[in-house]
Amino acid sequence: MLAGIKSAFNNNYVSAEDQGARPLIANRTAAKGWETFDVVTNADGTISFLSAANRKYVTADLNDHTKLIARAATIQAWEKFRRIDRGNGKFALQAVANDLFVCADMNLGGVLYANRPAASGWEEFTITALSSPNPGTPDSQPSTGFVVTEQQFNQIFPSRNRFYTYAGLVAATAAYPAFAKTGGHAVERQEAAAFLANIHHETGGLYHIVEANKANYNHYFDYNSKYKVVPGKQYYGRGPLQISWNYNYGAAGEALGLPLLSNPDLVAQDPAVAMKTALWFWNTQTGAGTMTCHQAMVQSKGFGETIRTINGALECNRGGGGAVPNRVEQYKKICAMLGVDPGGHLSC
Repeated sequence: MLAGIKSAFNNNYVSAEDQGARPLIANRTAAKGWETFDVVTNADGTISFLSAANRKYVTADLNDHTKLIARAATIQAWEKFRRIDRGNGKFALQAVANDLFVCADMNLGGVLYANRPAASGWEEFTITALSSPNPGTPDSQPSTGFVVTEQQFNQIFPSRNRFYTYAGLVAATAAYPAFAKTGGHAVERQEAAAFLANIHHETGGLYHIVEANKANYNHYFDYNSKYKVVPGKQYYGRGPLQISWNYNYGAAGEALGLPLLSNPDLVAQDPAVAMKTALWFWNTQTGAGTMTCHQAMVQSKGFGETIRTINGALECNRGGGGAVPNRVEQYKKICAMLGVDPGGHLSC
C-alpha cells in the first residue's frame, strides 16, 4: 500500500529528507516523493516501510541514536515495527529493534527516533492511503517497469558472470509483458522473486552460461520431435534455466522468432536471448508439472509449483534435503529484499 505517514501531534507528513539520506522528520504539509512509503506487512504481523525517495527500507538505527532513516536494502529486525492501535485512527509504532516507541521529537524539529518507553502525543501517527502517486512521487516500480531494481539484481547475484546483465533481463521482459506485472503489488514481486530464485539455483547464481557436465552434451536429441535435429548442432543446457533438447530450442525459437534450432549457441551469446528463453519456459511451458510457472504464481498456487514445473521429476516428493530447500531459501531471501511475504506452499 502506498501511503503518507502523518504525525498526529503536528499533522505534518513524515519525509525521508534529502532523498532518504537524512533521518525521517515530520515537517511536510503535503505527501509527494519523499513523503510516500510502501507499507509492507511481514509474515510475523509486523510492518515495514519502503521509502519511495530511494527504494530503501526504514530502519531504527541503534548505531545512530535510534534515528529512523531509509537506508536498509532488506527487511531484518531493525526494519520491523509493531503497529499499536491508539483509537480514533491513530497508532503507535514499536520498534522490534529495541521494543521502544517511535517519537516525532518536537524539541528536535520533528525528527523520528525509536526511544520512548510509552506512547502519547508525540508517539502517535496516522496513515493516509494514496490511490495513486502524487505529483513528484516516484513510481511504485523502478523506471524500467520491472519490479526489481538493478541494485537489487546485483545484490541477488553478486558473483554473476558478466554475460548475464540487468539490461538483458529487462529487455527480455518485453517479450512476455504479463510477467511480474499481473495480480497486483504483492503477486508481481512474488513472481519476480520466484523466477530469480529458480535461475539462481539453476546457474549457481547466474555464474554458469552452459551446462557444466559436458558428458551430457550428446544426450539431448529427440529424433521423433517435429523440431528436427540440425546436423552438427548440440542442444545441451544453456541460459538462466538451462534450456535443453532440440524440441525446446525449436519451440522457443518459433515462439520468439529466433533461429535457435539451427543456432542454439545464440542462447549463450546474447544476454537478452538467454533471458527470453528462460521467460519463454516460465510463461508457456508446464514441464514436469500441471501448470506454467507464471500460472502457479499469479494463481497463488505457491513457489513449490514452479519447482515442480522446472524439475519436479527429479526434485519433488522426495523428502527433505537436496535442491528444493535451497530453492525455497533463495526465494525467501529475495522476497525479503523486495518487501513481500513469500506466501504458502513453498515446497513441492
